Amino acid sequence: MSSPLAQPTPPALVAVAHGSRDPRALRTVSALLDRVRALRPDVPVHLGHIELNAPLLPETLAALGDREAVLVPLLLSRGHHVKRDIPATAAASCARTRPAPPLGPHPLLVDALQDRLTEAGWGGTPRRTSAVVLAAAGSRDPDARADTARTAHLLAARLGVPVVPAYASAATPTVETAVRTLLARGRRHIALASCFTAPGRFATECARKAPWIAAAPLGTHPAMARLLLHRYDQALRGAPATPHLASA
Repeated sequence: MSSPLAQPTPPALVAVAHGSRDPRALRTVSALLDRVRALRPDVPVHLGHIELNAPLLPETLAALGDREAVLVPLLLSRGHHVKRDIPATAAASCARTRPAPPLGPHPLLVDALQDRLTEAGWGGTPRRTSAVVLAAAGSRDPDARADTARTAHLLAARLGVPVVPAYASAATPTVETAVRTLLARGRRHIALASCFTAPGRFATECARKAPWIAAAPLGTHPAMARLLLHRYDQALRGAPATPHLASA
């Protein structure tokens, strides 16, 4: 009696992180990917960084050879890295790659943001005096700002209070400006939601400017692991993998 055919290995999930000089960032991203592996043990999960940390994305793709891979940005909006850096690196590799969208905006991202706020002490204050500043890294790309604004809108609908997006760099308003705007509107209890995947310089600087409570970065929240896999599956349902040849 013939043995059953072995099931083919699914395409690799390559999580693409930005990279940070803060050692907590790599530890956090690694722990998040461990959660992903626990949810889907059949999926090979790899990590590649855009800069600052090893392994860099070109090294990760080189190790995969000509295997099929889905590149899932651990980024929360569109921008230069999603539109330019990641596709350029993929095009220079031998891997057969599929791009996935960034993690935001999405209701699972809002789940994580809301829970982090609750952990920090959100709740118990009147809605008419409460508000949230959604702190993000920032980008000159208008699509990135539109994505962050959409995430703020979804969080506001969930919480029932105003949520103003603010940025650590490259875009306005800053956290300080957003706080002043909300104070002028009579919002005395202003929390900061950290729209960052992991601890780092920008997340730390933004948290220091919170006038009341500051939520932790999204990190290893269970919704983040589910969101990574959702983007992976979404990419697999889309266009077929594109073969690339490394330039001579």
